[in-house]
Amino acid sequence: MKRKIIQTADGSSSLLMEEWGETYHSKHGAIQEAKHVFLQNGLSLFKEQSVAVLEIGFGTGLNAFITFLEAENLKRQIDYTGVEAFPILKEEAEKLNYVLQLNANQYDKEFSLLHTSEWGVKTVVSEYFSLTKKQQYFNEIDDKNRFNLIYFDAFGFQYQPELWSVEIFRIMYEALKEDGVLVTYACRGIIKRAMAEAGFTVEKLPGPPGKREMLRAFKK
Repeated sequence: MKRKIIQTADGSSSLLMEEWGETYHSKHGAIQEAKHVFLQNGLSLFKEQSVAVLEIGFGTGLNAFITFLEAENLKRQIDYTGVEAFPILKEEAEKLNYVLQLNANQYDKEFSLLHTSEWGVKTVVSEYFSLTKKQQYFNEIDDKNRFNLIYFDAFGFQYQPELWSVEIFRIMYEALKEDGVLVTYACRGIIKRAMAEAGFTVEKLPGPPGKREMLRAFKK
């Protein structure tokens, strides 16, 4: 499916799937959405401890990069796994402006490494951050009791409802450790019910700019 680079409202770039009219991030601001959903309402729950993160939809690498920057800032060990069935092209990654927009010019090489590192192999990006990328479908994930936190950043329900099913959320539930957390930008009733049926305790939270609510789910 054809993609093109766009600029979102906060100045940060994203990719647009032209056939769907769907973007990889919020048009209201890619960086501010990522920080609000995944850092503020996800990673911040894990204080002064190492964290194993699973990202569902590695995409542009934005969520991985802001998490890397947080690991560097807090000097906290983060073991990051990103799952993506259809990786973006190296040429597309080079046109994304996240390093500039995040005032992270000293980490330009690390952002490039997120995209150029070998798939299926753990890459040590820095003293505090390691990355394993897996090119697979979400229903092929077979990890058990491994992750503290899941960033669930799949394309919207209206485009790929099968990615928001009870089946997928059961896989997520099994992948999390006890007291693990899943966060997502989405907040449809059908998604909340699917999470609950999979075993999660689910709550609504205020969403990022341009979106009223988001969901956070706990494995108790």
